[in-house]
Amino acid sequence: MERFIPPILFCTDVPLGHQPAAARLTASATPKCDSRNTRISVLNLKLDHQIGCQHVSTKAISIPMATHPTQYAHPEALVETDWLEKHLNDEGVRIVESNEDILLYDTGHIPGAVHIDWRADLQDPVIRDYISPEKFARLCSRYGITPETTCIFYGDKANWWACYALWAFRLFGHEKVKILNGGRDKWKAEQRPMTREVPKYPETNYPVPKKRFDKEIRAFFDEALEQSKSDKPLIDVRSPGEYKGEITHMPEYPQEGVLRGGHIPGAKSMPWKTATNEDATFKPADELAKIYLDQCGVKPGTDTVVYCRIGERSSHTWFVLTYLLGLENVRNYDGSWTEWGNKVGAPIEKSA
Repeated sequence: MERFIPPILFCTDVPLGHQPAAARLTASATPKCDSRNTRISVLNLKLDHQIGCQHVSTKAISIPMATHPTQYAHPEALVETDWLEKHLNDEGVRIVESNEDILLYDTGHIPGAVHIDWRADLQDPVIRDYISPEKFARLCSRYGITPETTCIFYGDKANWWACYALWAFRLFGHEKVKILNGGRDKWKAEQRPMTREVPKYPETNYPVPKKRFDKEIRAFFDEALEQSKSDKPLIDVRSPGEYKGEITHMPEYPQEGVLRGGHIPGAKSMPWKTATNEDATFKPADELAKIYLDQCGVKPGTDTVVYCRIGERSSHTWFVLTYLLGLENVRNYDGSWTEWGNKVGAPIEKSA
C-alpha cells in the first residue's frame, strides 16, 4: 500500500504555540528526536503564502508521531467557530456544509456556505461507487472551487457527514481541507450568524483529477479480508449492537437490506462518536491516543482499516486517526457492512 501523508496547512494568524511543529521549522531543518517519536522525516520545507495560509507539499514533510501525543499531529486541520466567524469572507476559502439530513441546509446555514449532498453530489447514481473525476471537477467548478481553495467542511451530528465529504475530496486529491470543530451543532449553540440565502460564486474551471487515491486511503473487500487474516488493526465504528450482531442497522434507523449481522473477525469495537465531546468537538489528543492506540491496537507503521455501514461513520474515525493522531497508513473500507454482511462466504464473528 502506498503511504498517505496528509497535506499540511497552517494559518499565519494562529498563535505560534498553536501551529504544528512543521510551521516552526526553517528550511532543511531537522528536529531533535525523543524516545516518544516513532518516526521523523523532514525534508526541504516549501512554504508559499496563499489566502493567509501556507501550504507544505505532502512530499516535503512528515510530522513525528508520538506514542502518547499531547497535541494534535495536524492542528491546522481544524478551525474553531470563533475563527471562522471572523473569516467568513476570506478570499480563497469555501465553507461547505454536508449533513445527514439533506434538507437541513435550506433551514439555515453559515453565511457563504455551499451545500454538498453526500448522496446526489458524491455518489454514482447507478453503480455503487463514487462519482467520476470528471463529475468531481464539475462539482467543484459549480461552487467556484479551485485546487488552491481551502475547503472548510462542517455539518450536523458532530461532523459525521462533513468528514465523509472531506474524505471524498481527499479521494480525488483535493489537498486543502479542514473541519469546523464542533460543526453545525456548536455553531448554532453559540448563536452565531445563520442565513437562508444561497450564495452564488463565479464558476471556475477545476481540472479533472488525474486519479482517485483508492490505494492510499480506501480499502476494498479483499483488502479488508486480508487485514483480518493478517491480524492487523481493524476498527468497527458502528454501535455495540451492530458489532455484536444483535441488530443489522443503526439504532433508530431503518433496516437497509443487510442479510447477516456481526463483525469482521478480529475487528475491535470503537463507536465513532467516542472521539467527540458532548459539544461535538474532538477530544484532546491524549484521550484519542488512549482510545485508539491503547484500546484498539493501532500503531504507527502498521496498516489500519476502519469500517462501519457504508463508510460514512468510519470516515470520521479516518479523519481522527489521519489528521489528529498523524497516522499515515489508515484506509476507509467504504463497502463496509452493507457489502460484508451480504457477501456469500464472508467470515463473520458475533462475539461481545
